[in-house]
Amino acid sequence: MSQKIFFLLFLLVCFVASVLLSLNIGATHIPLWAVMTGGHDLFLAKEVILQIRAPRVFMAALTGAALGGAGAIMQGLFRNPLADPGLIGVSSGAGLVTSLLIVLGVADTLPVSYGLWVLPLGGMLGGFGATLLLYAFARKQGQTSISTILLAGVAFSAFCGALTGILVFRANDQALRDITFWTMGSLAGMNWSRVLLVVPFFCISLLSSITITKPLNAMLLGEADAALMGFPVERTKQLAMLASAASVGASVSLVGAIGFIGVVVPHLVRLVTGPDYRWVLPGSVTLGACLLVVSDAVARVVAAPAEVPVGIITALVGSPIFVWMLVRSHKGNASL
Repeated sequence: MSQKIFFLLFLLVCFVASVLLSLNIGATHIPLWAVMTGGHDLFLAKEVILQIRAPRVFMAALTGAALGGAGAIMQGLFRNPLADPGLIGVSSGAGLVTSLLIVLGVADTLPVSYGLWVLPLGGMLGGFGATLLLYAFARKQGQTSISTILLAGVAFSAFCGALTGILVFRANDQALRDITFWTMGSLAGMNWSRVLLVVPFFCISLLSSITITKPLNAMLLGEADAALMGFPVERTKQLAMLASAASVGASVSLVGAIGFIGVVVPHLVRLVTGPDYRWVLPGSVTLGACLLVVSDAVARVVAAPAEVPVGIITALVGSPIFVWMLVRSHKGNASL
């Protein structure tokens, strides 16, 4: 118990340090202390740190926490350490609707104040719609088949990918560039209004997640055993999908597709805490937030004054870890 508490405290300290580091660095050399001491032009320092860096750091933390927490929930729901939030169609649905809106140029036909919200809201509706569609497809006679969700999710993602490919083929140069940048993920241009749009969905996800930690532990033994122990299995499935769709759908619609955090982070946390979701879930939320905040800081400075899409950074870090997870899993199965 003490080791797990120490680990969570360590992750919390790392998260605070990553936030301070990210606020302190950028393409413009204005350190965080300039706001407090007035060492630089005070107005410029406040604008850069409070209006440019702070919103994207906060959004990076929310998105990383959403992906890490949703990944942990999906791995518990599917009882598979390699599962991720994409299995319920959130990312593919959001990507398809976003690509369609970009190709049609809907945002350009509206006033600027409204056009800025077209892509985020469209992506959010696409993500939620995809999850609801898969859930309805997998539900029969009051029961939800996890295996059906898994298989249908794979097929749905492939179908959305094919439709997105058709849209890319029909897109002009500017639309093609916008779609490409969305698929790589980016926190550029973030502001407080967009951050506040995500916060309610993240709170819904967090409250839903808290109520299903014990049922997820029981479901590791199997759905039948969990039901015999008195846990509401169907309600747990519904809350798990709601929590994942709410947080991931809202964040992905704003920052684009960011891979590997949802699958890598929960696995790393379980290496320390074990399979108990009372510890895995808060650990995954904290580590996911920390990892994406650091990745965004690297993305801003590694090619300054240009900016690398944060999805490239997470892929470079996550891919080797994912391969290591596969090798480790293969060795574990071979030893049985």
